[in-house]
Amino acid sequence: MARECFITVYLFVFRILFYIFNFFPQKKKTTFVASFGDNILCTIKEIEKQTDDQVVILKTSQCKVNFEGVPDRMILSFETLNLVDWVKSVYHLATSQHIFIDNYFGFLAVTNFRPNVSCIQLWHAAGAVKQFGLKDPSVERRSQRANERFQKVYQRFDYVIVGSEKMSSIFMESFGITHEQILRSGIPRTDFFFDEAAKKHVERSLRTEFPKINDKKVILYAPTYRDDQLNITNIELNIDQMYEELKDDYILLLRLHPAMKVELNNEYPDFIIDVSKYQNLNHLLIITDLLITDYSSIPFEFSLLNKPMIFFAYDLNEYANSRGFWEDYQDFIPGPIVDDTDSLIRCIKEGLFDLSQIKSFADQWNQYSRGYSSKQLIKSIYAQDGAYKVVDQV
Repeated sequence: MARECFITVYLFVFRILFYIFNFFPQKKKTTFVASFGDNILCTIKEIEKQTDDQVVILKTSQCKVNFEGVPDRMILSFETLNLVDWVKSVYHLATSQHIFIDNYFGFLAVTNFRPNVSCIQLWHAAGAVKQFGLKDPSVERRSQRANERFQKVYQRFDYVIVGSEKMSSIFMESFGITHEQILRSGIPRTDFFFDEAAKKHVERSLRTEFPKINDKKVILYAPTYRDDQLNITNIELNIDQMYEELKDDYILLLRLHPAMKVELNNEYPDFIIDVSKYQNLNHLLIITDLLITDYSSIPFEFSLLNKPMIFFAYDLNEYANSRGFWEDYQDFIPGPIVDDTDSLIRCIKEGLFDLSQIKSFADQWNQYSRGYSSKQLIKSIYAQDGAYKVVDQV
């Protein structure tokens, strides 16, 4: 109840400010609202190449991407605790012609954009394992007011960016949008995986930063976030056993979700490297020989590298019941499923992987992500607007 009251007050104030700022002149400007930021950074770089738009970035506290380094970019804190920046943020949202977002943002429920404004959902994941939006199982537990607000937010999307037809079907169900609102340009941040020079540069840099990985294979363990794991002191993976069985041939990179506050005592610094705070996950994937995950969206992009994956789904039934999957999990994922460390180690040692399965998975989910997604996105959005001069046509 208290949360719903806070949201109501927040949206009331937002609505009033937005209404006032709507009377201000509209600018040749693109505003981004970033909670993840990876896709947004790639899109911004392309906008700066192809257009002469002013770029404004509204950065939430969750976003760890560094947008600094380009003088003409305006970066504001999109948090109510920073009141001045927050009010400026509402102003820029009301006076821009293009709005990009990369997550669900409740303020959209009260933003009646001008007719010529485009609101583009640049979703943070290239694919989906878990159900979300209108298909999220929590819909049944929300109040009617909350569900109406969610639907108003989804109705603000003029375009939703996808990398595949599979994802377009999911978005149409999740957001209640039409076929015409799907923009099949591919996912901007996947362009990196097609840039051989960039990948080699990143690999050299990481091998210098983490010299322990140079003589061994790299395992990346990246579990998804669970609601009951905000503060934990241990993980389900048996680190002692992993060390004893694999220390001679492997290094284990540990990448926990940024929302998790974990206090783990690393007793094996020659075997384990905690990369939870390393900013760019895609960079870590380049040096990874084997990915261990569960219900994360990481495999959709990692599959582009055609490397093996193991799915450590120790709580599969419980997670499926609480979150819901789009497809039967066992038929869906491109690798072996294990529920204990013994089975995990056996898969690693025996090489129980099918790379042809991974390639098929990559082709399905990265259908439109072929190395030029950022260019295609900007061309699709900006070239159709006669008020904009596209500097570098693609």
